[in-house]
Amino acid sequence: MNSKVDAYISKSQWEKELEKLRTIILGCQLTEELKWGTPCYTFEGNNIVLIHTFKEYCAILFFKGALLNDPEGVLIQQSENTQATRQIRFTNVKEVTGIAAVLKSYIYEAIEVERAGLKVNYKKTTEFPVAEEFQQKLDTHPALKTAFEALTPGRQRAYLLHFSAPKQSKTRVSRVEKCMPQILDGKGLMD
Repeated sequence: MNSKVDAYISKSQWEKELEKLRTIILGCQLTEELKWGTPCYTFEGNNIVLIHTFKEYCAILFFKGALLNDPEGVLIQQSENTQATRQIRFTNVKEVTGIAAVLKSYIYEAIEVERAGLKVNYKKTTEFPVAEEFQQKLDTHPALKTAFEALTPGRQRAYLLHFSAPKQSKTRVSRVEKCMPQILDGKGLMD
């Protein structure tokens, strides 16, 4: 057990649920760490699952959940843009207790996925839609196009998702114009 995780759990509104999840996960012989400010569990240095909390629920997240069988139909894709991870959500400790055996089997399968070296097939950046408003800027500003193409694929995807999310064109235009200086400076959306 990691003392940093003790502190994380003790401060959570989901303390009982997190303690139960922690017990189940540690029973699967994973190493407990605190990564990204949240409890993360690894096998031979590779991330397997983490526990995270939200206002409405707490969850266990499987890093390569898309590769897991889900015979119980409990794995949730957080959003349409989530490619690899899947989560199981809880709102009370009874839910965690009731699914403990399923959790263990999914965790053991996730460990086997890691042992086998399986990889998630991610969509390529070119497969993401480019907002028309951003494409117009790329077409009329060669320096912007060059700077955007020099960004890492992850940074490019973040911008593409950010620009295409709004329903109104004027909001997409505003986002593109606001981010142009960052792109020209070689920075990502969150840099």
